Amino acid sequence: MMLKRRTWLSGWMVLVAAMLALPVQATEETPDALVKRISGEVMAAVKADPAIQAGDVNRIIALVDGKIMPSVNFARMTSSAVGRYWRQATPEQQKQLQDEFKTLLVRTYAGALGEVKDQTVSFRPLRSRPEDTEVVVRSEVRGRGDPIQLDYRLEKTPNGWKIYDLNVLGVWLVETYRTQFAQEINAKGIDGLIATLVQRNKSNTAKAG
Repeated sequence: MMLKRRTWLSGWMVLVAAMLALPVQATEETPDALVKRISGEVMAAVKADPAIQAGDVNRIIALVDGKIMPSVNFARMTSSAVGRYWRQATPEQQKQLQDEFKTLLVRTYAGALGEVKDQTVSFRPLRSRPEDTEVVVRSEVRGRGDPIQLDYRLEKTPNGWKIYDLNVLGVWLVETYRTQFAQEINAKGIDGLIATLVQRNKSNTAKAG
């Protein structure tokens, strides 16, 4: 009986050791779980930081860089906003466009982040199939006043799901800016669009100061 018990324990220990030796396979985060996690982390960070609530742009940029940007395909967001003109831009122009567009978005929505207090976010069930490579995660921000529709377009990449567009109150962000950017490029070229973005960002900085 003792021999059988020792044999069983030895076999169990070998099995456990073998399992521990196997490479850990990270479970891929689903698109709706990704958005829920980011939303929760951002809301918590804003509510805990008086500087962000006061509209401190540097603190907001730090929050965006730390919590949001790792899960955003910003190159696709920018190229989609620029549209067919993106391929005409040099690598340096593309980098400038991404940098200025990011600054514009952060400063545009800084005031909205500063208003986060008692709001909560509710998510609708995700409608997708296992083979889908692009999905829409739909949510509502609830607080005082009417609920605010906030949807996310995501794509599946080798590095997991990434956000590439936002829908606020029925208006997709990329489509809105694509129209504005096309008008600027048609009138002044790509460098003209970059100059306009730089000027808008400087103007927003002056207003914030």
